[in-house]
Amino acid sequence: MPIEFTLNKRQEETRAAVHSLAENIVRPQSLSWDRNHGVPDDFLRKMAMLANSMGSLSAAAEFARAERSGDIKSVNLNTVLGAEEMAWGDAGLLLCLPGPGLGAPPVRATGTPEQKERFFSIFKDMSQDLRWGAYALTEPGAGSDVASIRTSCKKVGSDWVINGRKCYITNGARAAWNVVFATIDPGLGRAGQRAFVVEKGTPGFSVGKIEEKMGLRASETAELVFEDCRVPAANLLGGEEAYHTKEGFMTAMKTFDNTRPIVAAMAIGIGRAAYEYACEFVKHAYVMTRPIPRYSAIAERLARVGRGLAAARMLTWRAAWLADTGLSNAKEASMCKAMAGQAAIRACIDSIEICGAEGTILKDHQLLEKWFRDIKVYDIFEGTGQIQRIVISKRILTDLKSF
Repeated sequence: MPIEFTLNKRQEETRAAVHSLAENIVRPQSLSWDRNHGVPDDFLRKMAMLANSMGSLSAAAEFARAERSGDIKSVNLNTVLGAEEMAWGDAGLLLCLPGPGLGAPPVRATGTPEQKERFFSIFKDMSQDLRWGAYALTEPGAGSDVASIRTSCKKVGSDWVINGRKCYITNGARAAWNVVFATIDPGLGRAGQRAFVVEKGTPGFSVGKIEEKMGLRASETAELVFEDCRVPAANLLGGEEAYHTKEGFMTAMKTFDNTRPIVAAMAIGIGRAAYEYACEFVKHAYVMTRPIPRYSAIAERLARVGRGLAAARMLTWRAAWLADTGLSNAKEASMCKAMAGQAAIRACIDSIEICGAEGTILKDHQLLEKWFRDIKVYDIFEGTGQIQRIVISKRILTDLKSF
């Protein structure tokens, strides 16, 4: 099947529009949001309305726009294009945009028609009340190792009773509902897992602590507590029949295959911001045409950073393109996530070292220090770099067995 990486006119225009928004409106407020640990609701409301009309600002908004227009063949690629540009402005804002968020892919992939209508309908009009969805998988003892979750679920009458804790859940505290993964028996591994939509206010469901984070401080990250939490059977994603196989675990994996390219694109956006800052600093601070050995070393470092980010972008676009064409992208999603995180971290480190004191001093206009704090988590969440490399190696070995 042919692959084309030339963006069409609409994609170029949307990409330029999102970048303009990020440059002129988002980035000037980025440090304020970081210091205040949040984005004002009025601004989020405006962004929610803009996202619904433009798409590409978030995965859920882009998918909704594509469904309205009947053009879903490039929804994943459009999303990663927008994610990179918005992260270039402020990655924390992208994470806290109102909407179903990371909860959207599992509901869309596994939910019944009735569940999709019920849980997505609340996001159709947020002109007055902002609403979020969230995705609750990570636990204190199980993050990247999805098969090891210990949050339990048990059928009691017409309800399911959930007990356990989830941690590091983006928008978990303010979400109207969380997609929560639990297991009927840890000994069954993947086959024992179930996915539920737990709505805010459900008896037995409470919010624990809100995390104090090093980076991405504008976004909310919460601990969720389930103590004999009674969830109606109607909230079991896909219904009982969906779990006669390993569908619970596969729901989690399908979500990662969709979201890892988005996370990779966000990392590239942050890394690119740092790289461009360093290039501008060098252009104004040094006369690079002079034959000074240190200048050659700086030029080589910038070249290495640039090609690393470019290679990560191509991997990310390919993973998104595979998803748009309906082909399996599990290996490619892990590849782009692993490479983008490392390439962007390297970009931030090298940029700070090239800029010296200018890169570490906290000023009202200085974002390089913030990008350095923000980027580290991109090699951790949505599956750590180590886990990505394990997934990649397993997929490669599986492919070799077919020869």
